[in-house]
Amino acid sequence: MLPTLPGYRTRSERFDDFVLDSAQRLHDIWGKPLDGVRFAVDEIPPGLEQLVADGSPAPLGAYSPATDDEGPVITLFRLVVEQACGSPEELQDLVHDVVVERTAEMLGVPPESLDPVYRRRY
Repeated sequence: MLPTLPGYRTRSERFDDFVLDSAQRLHDIWGKPLDGVRFAVDEIPPGLEQLVADGSPAPLGAYSPATDDEGPVITLFRLVVEQACGSPEELQDLVHDVVVERTAEMLGVPPESLDPVYRRRY
C-alpha cells in the first residue's frame, strides 16, 4: 500500500505515532527532566474486568515510577482512549492530554504548566 493512502498505517501504528509525537513535544519543551522516561502503549489496563465489575472507570493511562532496573514508564491504554473519543478527529488531542497528565503526575506539577496547549484545542 502506498504511504499516501489512509490504510498504509494501522490504527495501532497511528496511535503509537500520536504518543511519540506528544512525548517528543514535551521533551522539546522540558528536555532533561524527561530523559530516561519510557512511553509505552498497552491495549487495555491490567485488571480491566474487575474495574468494570466494580463500576469503576477504566484509566486512560498510568505512570510507573522508576525502579532499580529501569526508568519511569508512562503507559497509555489504546482501546480505552479510543473508546473515550467522540470522534476520530479528537484522538490525537486526547492522546496528548493523557501524555501530559501522566507526565505531570510523574513530575508533581499541574498539567497546565507542562504544555500551554493542554486542553485548549477543542
